[in-house]
Amino acid sequence: MKLSEIREEYLKFYESKGHTRVASTPVTTGQADKSLLFMNSGMVAFKDIFLEKEHSPYKRITSAQKCIRIGGKHNDLENVGYTARHHTFFEMLGNFSFGDYFKEKAILYAWEFLSSVLKLQKEKLVITVHKDDSEARELWKKIAGFSDDRIINHPDNFWEMGKTGPCGTNTEIFYDLGENVSGGMPGTADEDGQRFLEIWNNVFMQNYRDEDGKISMLPNQNIDTGMGLERTASVMQGKLDSYDIDTFENIMEQISNLTGQKQTMKNRTSFKVIADHIRCLSFMIADGVLPSNEGRGYVLRRILRRAMRHANILGVKKPILHLLAPSVEEEMGEYYPELINANASIIQTIQTEEENFSKTLFTGLKILEDETAGLSKGSVFSGESAFKLYDTYGFPIDMTKDALRSKGLTLNEKEFEKAMKEQKDRSRKNKKFGTGTTTNAIWNDIKDREGETVFTGYSELKSEAKVVAIIQNGKEISSANLNETVEVIANTTPFYGEAGGQAGDIGRLNDNEILDTQKPISGLTTHTVRVDFPFKVGDKILLNVDFDRRKANIRAHSSAHLFQSALREILGSHCAQRGSSVKNDVMRFDFSHPKAVSNDELLKIEKFVNSAICENLEIKTENMPKEKALAEGVVALFGEKYGDTVRVVEMGNVSQELCGGTHVKRTGDIGFFKIISEGSLASGIRRIEAFTGQKAVEKIQKTETDYFEILAKLKSTPEKSTSRIESILEKNKYLSAQLGAFRKKALTVDLLEEKEVINDVIFVTKVLDLSTKELKPTVQGLMEKLKDSEFVICLISHFEDKVSAIVGVSENISKTNPAGSLVKIVSAELGGKGGGGTPALAQAGGTNINGAKKAFEILKKEI
Repeated sequence: MKLSEIREEYLKFYESKGHTRVASTPVTTGQADKSLLFMNSGMVAFKDIFLEKEHSPYKRITSAQKCIRIGGKHNDLENVGYTARHHTFFEMLGNFSFGDYFKEKAILYAWEFLSSVLKLQKEKLVITVHKDDSEARELWKKIAGFSDDRIINHPDNFWEMGKTGPCGTNTEIFYDLGENVSGGMPGTADEDGQRFLEIWNNVFMQNYRDEDGKISMLPNQNIDTGMGLERTASVMQGKLDSYDIDTFENIMEQISNLTGQKQTMKNRTSFKVIADHIRCLSFMIADGVLPSNEGRGYVLRRILRRAMRHANILGVKKPILHLLAPSVEEEMGEYYPELINANASIIQTIQTEEENFSKTLFTGLKILEDETAGLSKGSVFSGESAFKLYDTYGFPIDMTKDALRSKGLTLNEKEFEKAMKEQKDRSRKNKKFGTGTTTNAIWNDIKDREGETVFTGYSELKSEAKVVAIIQNGKEISSANLNETVEVIANTTPFYGEAGGQAGDIGRLNDNEILDTQKPISGLTTHTVRVDFPFKVGDKILLNVDFDRRKANIRAHSSAHLFQSALREILGSHCAQRGSSVKNDVMRFDFSHPKAVSNDELLKIEKFVNSAICENLEIKTENMPKEKALAEGVVALFGEKYGDTVRVVEMGNVSQELCGGTHVKRTGDIGFFKIISEGSLASGIRRIEAFTGQKAVEKIQKTETDYFEILAKLKSTPEKSTSRIESILEKNKYLSAQLGAFRKKALTVDLLEEKEVINDVIFVTKVLDLSTKELKPTVQGLMEKLKDSEFVICLISHFEDKVSAIVGVSENISKTNPAGSLVKIVSAELGGKGGGGTPALAQAGGTNINGAKKAFEILKKEI
């Protein structure tokens, strides 16, 4: 039975038992559990239901959940490739009951599926139950007829979500792989062996552990189960290793094709690592994870780089991992269409990372190879050397550990940690703080004492307020004096503090200039004020926002919402905001996308935004519960923290986003939107800048002015400009060719005048400032001129710091001294290696132009 068939049979079976089938959530946990980077089990998606923070519309659910286990408590990375059952990415089949059925039906359904659908032999199964759960033991005997010796009491059969939260006893189902596999029964000293494979875990979630460790009963008795799909497939397909199941066959075959290697016992670990990691990478990228130096993005990089190292072990010196991604799509895309939708993004992201890390990988591996050359198996590798690899060459420590493990070596981790700590201490000592630094402690003290700043700027730009605090150089002061610059906190303010990418307002406090507005902590707004007219704490003040600047800011901000909708519509739903700045009619937007946005795509994006502007859509705002907003598909900023109540900004049916910023009243108020640049910010992150309002109009006018100036110089009209430019380019091409031919002819004459004749052999040797592309036809031209003579031509090019040599010889000389042999002699003196071509004409490269004179001398002696 194929893996896909097992998945479908499982879900169909539980649907027949009244369960609602739900789709897998993304591998990123999102709102489900912020303490986790990735979904590591099926139940994480339903955590809030088990905690009774959320109501489920269904009493019974079944799912196939995409899971990743790497990092934290569930970290399988180091074992992947070295065991038969560990994977970073796997699928967890699950059936869940929220206060509906409990132990008896959970065990009944599990047994019915295993015995009637999968038709597993009872003699091959072993059951574990908690040592105090006599009910579960008796149910297994009653329902399935298991004897006492096949039901094992185990003290560890108690499952907990974490230090606090829902928990309960559980019963696990193991499959006996046979006597030829090492390992003992669960509960014995040899239970960690490979013989007994856990395929199913039923958790009877009826308890709750509080912060004091006390366990109480939950109001409802729940069921949480997990069945490892890959493990079950290995059982059904009679495989001792889960990497031998059908879903890996095509991937393994592609690895073999791309590396030119067949699987052997010696290289099998590398095959398994690459196969596992390409699946994991594909699903991570499809679900929006991109490479970075922190969080999920860093995990992605670790996995990709580990796979690269194992490709290197197989002899691969160029990027190949991205070429494996289509095989994952082919195997799993039918059930997980996100793989198909994100195909281009997956391939591009992996390829870019491979290309960027290749040099570091090969340098690090070479150094590591040299450093470990004299170490015997079982030796300990220096932690200081590992730190140097990490600190100087950027070679990841986990990659060093993995490489050492494959050689039978271990790392002196204490030594490494010591070196790391010393570096951090040095960095801390060298860090300088300005005298004006204000710590969060001061802001928190003010907020606790005075309360939050009330923002009134959604509806007004001018208001009276009271000064509640003044800060200067990190300290509270009672009054602001002439010519000082201070931070002022008022009880209320119409000034918007910089947040969500929107720049802070400027304006006036009485007759003093407000240079900037910030939010140092949540709920507190500070105004940076240059004091021309002194004031003190407790004074009543008039706050007046700069109207033109606010209008310019909100035009850019509202355009950013339309722009994000355009990105998702034209480039795809994978485009997620990664940063933004909206200020003074300038919008800068960073987003996830694997490649440069084409000119055609930029035009479509621009047209989308301007169409929405022309529709003059009303912009509405509404406060609502966060869960309701997310359920309605409102766009939220990746990684942003939101309260229980959120503000939704809606622009017709074009855009719906969570946003606390200020906006125009109608999209028409934006005026006009013009993209001015597109480029790369980092791997997989693009940045687009645009102008709005009058600034966009001025940009168009400037471009148009420049255009007409160019037309004047071309002596053309708009209608004829393209053909005029093409005519000029064609003429330029013709003249360049004519000039090139003239130069070549003149150069040939000059070189022949400098020829040297030794023993009736003509030698033409010269260092020239020509490109390799120009050098070859020059040699060929000389050969044509000298075709009736015996000759040796050696021209060396030194062009843009590149050194190359070409040797041409007459037919007779080629028989005894072929050009390929002669060019190798020349190349050696130039610091190069090898070279090749025909017996009459060959070329090679080098690095040292200073060897040219000696190369010419040796060449003449050789002939």
